[in-house]
Amino acid sequence: MPSMVGPIKINSVGGGVVNFGDAFYLAPKSSSKTNAGSGALNTGDFIVTNNGLSSTNPFDPDVQDQGNVGNA
Repeated sequence: MPSMVGPIKINSVGGGVVNFGDAFYLAPKSSSKTNAGSGALNTGDFIVTNNGLSSTNPFDPDVQDQGNVGNA
């Protein structure tokens, strides 16, 4: 089934695949975890962030968050 894709803007793609339109099978080939404070990962052309005191807890008691075993 065809799909309509509107205007897009891609600044960079690091080690990934960009898909447009329909896809039969999508599965993650790798997984990672990122810790950042408030307003640190905002993207766009004109960003204004007003943050007071910000604290990020990078410690995670889980052994595994997202498994990708068995993905072809």
